[in-house]
Amino acid sequence: MATNLDEDNSLFNFVVQDGYGVKGMVDLGLSKVPAPYVQPPKERIDKQNSRMCPLQPIDLSKLNGPEHDRVAEEIVRAASTLGFFQVVNHGMPIELLEKLKDTAHMFFGQAPEKKAVYLKGASPSPLVKYGTSFVPEKEKALEWKDYISMTYTDDVEALQQWPQECKEVLLEYLKTSVMMVRKLLEVLMENLGVKPDHSKIDALIGSKMVNMNFYPTCPDPGLTVGVGRHSDLGALTVLLQDGIGGLYVKVEDDIENVGKKGEWMEIPPVDGAIVINVGDALQIISNGTYKSAEHRVRTTSTKSRVSIPVFTMPKPSEKIGPLPELVERDGARFRELVFQDYMNNFFSNAHDGKNSLHFAQVKN
Repeated sequence: MATNLDEDNSLFNFVVQDGYGVKGMVDLGLSKVPAPYVQPPKERIDKQNSRMCPLQPIDLSKLNGPEHDRVAEEIVRAASTLGFFQVVNHGMPIELLEKLKDTAHMFFGQAPEKKAVYLKGASPSPLVKYGTSFVPEKEKALEWKDYISMTYTDDVEALQQWPQECKEVLLEYLKTSVMMVRKLLEVLMENLGVKPDHSKIDALIGSKMVNMNFYPTCPDPGLTVGVGRHSDLGALTVLLQDGIGGLYVKVEDDIENVGKKGEWMEIPPVDGAIVINVGDALQIISNGTYKSAEHRVRTTSTKSRVSIPVFTMPKPSEKIGPLPELVERDGARFRELVFQDYMNNFFSNAHDGKNSLHFAQVKN
C-alpha cells in the first residue's frame, strides 16, 4: 500500500488506524525520520553522554541458601535507590528466554493484516490489543514502537484468546515471572517490617499483563525514542531485553558508586538476565521506601530490537495506600486511592510525561 510519508494525517492513518505500525512504515523505505516522530530536544536520548549502570546482576538462587540475608539486602538496596536491578539464576530456562525473543520477531514479522486483527476497537478479544506508540491520539511526538499486549485472567482464557503464534510461550513466561515477583515481594515486604502474607501480595499483583514490544530500525535514533520517559504503574515489572540494549533509567537521588541525581544511565543487556523494576503502586504502599524510577528506551539504526515485559499490578478496584505500619511510624507521604483512579490519571496525562506519582502524594 502506498502512502505519502510527508503528509502527517496520511501517515497517522497508515501507521495507527490501519495497523501497519512503525514496522510497516519502515518497510516502505525511509531515509529520514518523519516529522511526527521527531522528539523535542529535551526528550531525546544522548547515547554519547550517558554511561552503563555499574550494578552487577543479583543471583536469585542464593535466596534459598546460607547467603539469603546478603542477597535480600542487595535486592532491598537496589529497590530503595535506583529502583532497577537485574537478576540471574532466576528459574527461567535460557531456552525459554531465547524462544521468547524468536517469537517476538516472528510475530512482528507477519503480514500487517495478521497483526491488525488485534487493533484496539477491532480485536476479537478484550484481552488482546495490538498498537503502536503509547497513546498516539494524545502524544505530541509519537514513539518508534509497535506492541501487542495480553491481559491474563486465567490459563483457559489465555490459551483460547491470546494469539496462536505466541500464547503458549508467553503464558509460561508470565507464570514463571509471577512466581519470581512473589519471591521478591516477600523480601521487600519483610524489609518494611510487615509480615509478607499472601493476602497483601495478592492485592498488589491481582492484575497481570504481558507485552511484546518491537522497535524497528530507525534512520536517525538521536531524533526519536522507542518509549518516552515514564514510570510503571504497578508493583514490579519483569523485563526480558535482547542483546541490543537501549533501556535507560533516571537516577532519582545521588547513589554512591552508582550515579548522580538526574543522570540517565543504560541498563546493559546481560545474557540470561532479567530486569526488575519497581512500579508506582509499590512506591505508594511502601510510603516512598522503594523507588519507581522514570525510564525510557532509545531506538537503534543497526537491528530491530525486542523486549518482553510482564506487568504485575493491583486490580482496578483495589485501594492502594501506604501500609498502616509505615504511616504510624513515619506519617503518610501518599494518600489512599482506588487504583482505577490512579490509572485514569496516568493515561489522561500521557502526553505530558507518563508519571502520576504526584497525583497520589500528600500535599504539605
